[in-house]
Amino acid sequence: MIKVALIGIGKTGKHIANEILKQDNMEIVCAICSPKSKKEGMRLGDLLKNDAAQVKISTSDKLETSILETKPDVVVDFSTPAATMKNALTLSKIKINIVIGTTGFSEENIDKLKNMTYKFGNGIVYAPNITLGVNVVMLLSNIAASILNNYDFQVLELHHKTKKDIPSGTAIKLSKEIEHGLQSSGVFNKNIPVNGVRAGGVIGKHEVLIVGDDDQIKISHESFSRKAFASGAIKAVNYIYKKSGYYEMKDILDFKKILHEYIDTSDSTLNNTLDSTLC
Repeated sequence: MIKVALIGIGKTGKHIANEILKQDNMEIVCAICSPKSKKEGMRLGDLLKNDAAQVKISTSDKLETSILETKPDVVVDFSTPAATMKNALTLSKIKINIVIGTTGFSEENIDKLKNMTYKFGNGIVYAPNITLGVNVVMLLSNIAASILNNYDFQVLELHHKTKKDIPSGTAIKLSKEIEHGLQSSGVFNKNIPVNGVRAGGVIGKHEVLIVGDDDQIKISHESFSRKAFASGAIKAVNYIYKKSGYYEMKDILDFKKILHEYIDTSDSTLNNTLDSTLC
């Protein structure tokens, strides 16, 4: 049984909690909200309207105490960038594995997360793009860039008006995947504009425009429900359990293996392209 702790019990966190409760191989042993939250002291089951969740909600300023008392195998963190970085250091020091779905990190933050796994020997999945569908969009965009390297690329994203980071972490990651695809075909320093919109209650939409002189391609993904985030989180928890090292969703979904199984890789040129594209 995988013992799971949750940090961040907002809209997405509640969906993840309910999904964990459906799993035969997982249990929630700890739930943590931000300091001074009205949720402190509540029973998680009352918040979820699910009697299966009996744990009481504590706050992140008591994180280490809560973790040492409940001994989770994996912590799922959907909080804020500053809070997540602080939490990750605390958890890494006591060798707790982490799934991070928080967005808005800088490259420096990501490097720090990687270094934590090297220094302390725990496992971290960094997945601001935790929905399974959007990871397929990343893969397709990467491959398209490696083939259509003379086309223009642009990333658009639309989220609800209360989302603070703009552009989204997923949109930035999409632009990086396009860059990797272009670089695998020998094209460097190509401008890839990333545009974000905050409006209404949109859960999340990402679109990649691939525009040539004579035609265009659109690759897009839209989340209709936060349950999409929960499905990805479950896969990430199962993956990182008892592992060490730094991983992203492309590692969990093992796209490289899938492509090599379904594409004739006896062609050495194609094989080299896949290797450089998916690294």
